[in-house]
Amino acid sequence: PAASARGRAALASFNVEGLHATDVSTLLDLSGVAVRSGHHCTQPLHRELGIAASARASLYLYNSEAEVDTFIEALEDAIKFFRSTQ
Repeated sequence: PAASARGRAALASFNVEGLHATDVSTLLDLSGVAVRSGHHCTQPLHRELGIAASARASLYLYNSEAEVDTFIEALEDAIKFFRSTQ
């Protein structure tokens, strides 16, 4: 790999404060955005962080900038949806 790519990964685990990762992932799925939710084989880390689960978005060479924008928009919409029902 190129020196500039060393130590980088095209994935991000995240949580939205006050929302369960599976709920967020479900709404993203309904918007056509595929993410994973759960432990991701990191239960000790989740215990240390005091979280039940996390969501994970993964990218690869075939993902476009437009797909990243779609993910961000869908995540913002999901957050707005859940915040409006609280």
